[in-house]
Parts: sequence; structure tokens; C-alpha cells
Amino acid sequence: MNDVSLVQPAAAAPKASNAFFVETVTWVHHWTDTLFSFRCTRDPALRFSSGQFLMVGLQKEDGKPLVRAYSVASPSWHEELEFYSIKVPDGPLTSRLQHLKVGDQVLIGRKPTGTLVLDGLKPGKRLYMLGTGTGLAPWLSLARDPEVYDRFETVVVTHTVREVQDLNYADLFEKDLKEDEILAEIIGDKLRYYPTVTREAFRTQGRITDLIASGQLFRDLDLPPFDPAEDRVMLCGGPSVLADLKQQLLDLGYVEGSLAQPGDFVLERAFVET
Repeated sequence: MNDVSLVQPAAAAPKASNAFFVETVTWVHHWTDTLFSFRCTRDPALRFSSGQFLMVGLQKEDGKPLVRAYSVASPSWHEELEFYSIKVPDGPLTSRLQHLKVGDQVLIGRKPTGTLVLDGLKPGKRLYMLGTGTGLAPWLSLARDPEVYDRFETVVVTHTVREVQDLNYADLFEKDLKEDEILAEIIGDKLRYYPTVTREAFRTQGRITDLIASGQLFRDLDLPPFDPAEDRVMLCGGPSVLADLKQQLLDLGYVEGSLAQPGDFVLERAFVET
């Protein structure tokens, strides 16, 4: 894991538009050959709720924006914006975005949106945030939002990946938040982190759907099985696992929620690989 900025020719500076802020990259971190994160400045006029996403991208040579939806990985109170991305070799956007370096400019959409917000859920006792791959991003935001701990007694973040090296941000959950001079007191012992790996040996192996179905997740955390009366769930990840997780919850009597009609669980369908 290296904090690096790949040396590339500087791109032409994007022009501001009514739809986008033009922000400056302040940090780039390449976790693996296929995963990276970056931060950029944040216009003071931008307001969003933790868990929402923004359109993020670059300006093409013809002047048109090339963007995709990214969950904001930083909490709503943070002065910078952070994003967590895959690298798709032939992806129209990520094939270029992965070469960002400090000082480059990016386009940030002015209109946040998304269903992974607290107001889409009914009150509950425990909050589960189930993520696969870069579907961890909204949990990185929500897990650092004090309101989450005001609303729930226990907060569980799961992160399922193929290989151990893909368990990015593990240090944040296992160490950094516990040592944070502000958040540590707010979070206390409420936050539980549950990493799982599907293709390599690890202390917790398997798809999160299987670990839920077998009850292993709940035994490992010493928590009761899902109960629509007490447990609220957020889902973010690949389409197939989202479909399976949603069906598991529906079979248990869960009702999908939205801002218009809060429910027992919410999921995000906005993301595709580009």
C-alpha cells in the first residue's frame, strides 16, 4: 500500500459549469493494482448527507464531462471529499481517473443523491451496513457520522472482498477510529467491524449472504439474528449480492424503505463499473 501520485502529463484545466464544481486533488492512495482512493477540495456551498453519492469525473478533450456516480467516503462534516474506486483497464472513466495526481482537477457534481441515508430507515436498535468491494464507501462516511451513534445502540460494518489485500480501510475501523480524539468518545464500543474474504484463507471466510444464512455472522458478533422489529440494514455492493441480500431480508419480513416512506432496510442501485 503506497501513498503515491502517478506521474502523468497535466490535463487541461476543466471549466466550471452549472452542474459541477471544479475541485483540486489533495491526496491519492493506491491500495492494490485494482483499487485506489483519492481526496479533493470541497466547495463550501456543497451540502450532502453521509451515505449519499455525487457525480465525479473529468472533462474530456472535447470539453464534455465524463462522470460516474461515486459514494462520498468522507463524512458530511469533513472539509474535503474522499472517494474509493476500482480500476477498470478499459473503463471510460476509471482508466483515466486512476492516474490522478495531487494538484489535478476533477469535476464534482453539485447535486448529491442516494438512498443510503438514515432518514430512509425507521428507528431501530442495531444498524447493519453490509458492503462488498468498493460498496464499503458509504459506510466510511456513515461510520464517522455522530448521528448514526445517536440513533443506534450497535453499528455493524461488514466488508466482503475476494482477497485479503482488498480489505482496504481495515485500519480505520480496527485502530484509527478508536484513537480519534473526537470520534472515539462518540463511538465508544458501539461500532463493530466484520471483514470477510471469499477466495483466500482468512479468519472469517465466505460470502456475507452465506454467513447470514448460516448464522455465523451473528454468532461471531454475539448478536441475535436479524429481527425486523429491532435491526435496520443498509446494502451496497455488486448487483448479484444485492439481489440475494434483499431477498434474504424480504423473506424475514423486512420492508424496503425510502426517504418518502422509511422502512427496515435500504439499498443503493446507482453504481456500475466504468
